[in-house]
Amino acid sequence: MTIETIKKVLGATVLAGTELLQTEIRYVYASDLMSDVLAFGKSDSILLTGLASQQAVISAHMAEFKGVVLIRGKKMKDGAEQFAHHHHIVLMSTDHDMYESCVLINGALHGTAEIAAPEAQTPANDGIILHNHFEIEGSDFANAGMVSTDVKSILKKVGIDTAIVRRVAISMYESEMNVIMHAKRAKVDLRLAPQYIELSVDDEGKGIPDVELAMQEGFTTSTEEQRAMGFGSGMGLPNIKRNSDELAVTSEVGKGTVVRMRFLL
Repeated sequence: MTIETIKKVLGATVLAGTELLQTEIRYVYASDLMSDVLAFGKSDSILLTGLASQQAVISAHMAEFKGVVLIRGKKMKDGAEQFAHHHHIVLMSTDHDMYESCVLINGALHGTAEIAAPEAQTPANDGIILHNHFEIEGSDFANAGMVSTDVKSILKKVGIDTAIVRRVAISMYESEMNVIMHAKRAKVDLRLAPQYIELSVDDEGKGIPDVELAMQEGFTTSTEEQRAMGFGSGMGLPNIKRNSDELAVTSEVGKGTVVRMRFLL
């Protein structure tokens, strides 16, 4: 169905993206946990959430969602509308709660349209053909997701297949949030070769005492404040592992952690 149909069904108010209401979606995903959205949400979806922060919109962007609907009449307060407009995401608000919204959409559903994916365009040169460097500051929640957004934009501009870009973006976003929540700062290197994309996130911080334990779904050392943002549910490293073809995590307590991800083209 189109986003316009969902708007009418929910009696929603458009906060950003009025010109995109005819966009078709294939799935609806309802959650307040952004790591779950990144782990299990599918592209060409619309997100129903009570998380009224920019992180909900950034998460939707990383996961290739087409729109976000805030439930219970919530409105964004941290610049999310501008982010949504810039990245072509429809942002709406409805007075219905999560359950009511799902029931109403399900009742109006008559089928979904198949959306053709763009053809992959793999670079033909040998060796590293693109190398970008970024930096992330710990505790900088105001700019959380900006490096991931830059990485995603770069890969889309050079013509990498959208399914691969989505996996890279999700992995980078989870890595970025880990740095912001748990480290002082990090250096990020993005390398593109004909056969692969490689991301390296080298942080300065407290390190991980038990990497194997940290890789288990549900294990977390996050604070209540961090969980209130929709993160810290213990899905960060598992999400990265799920989306990358090769993953290496090395850590030294009191020094920091290095996460290296590779995505085959």
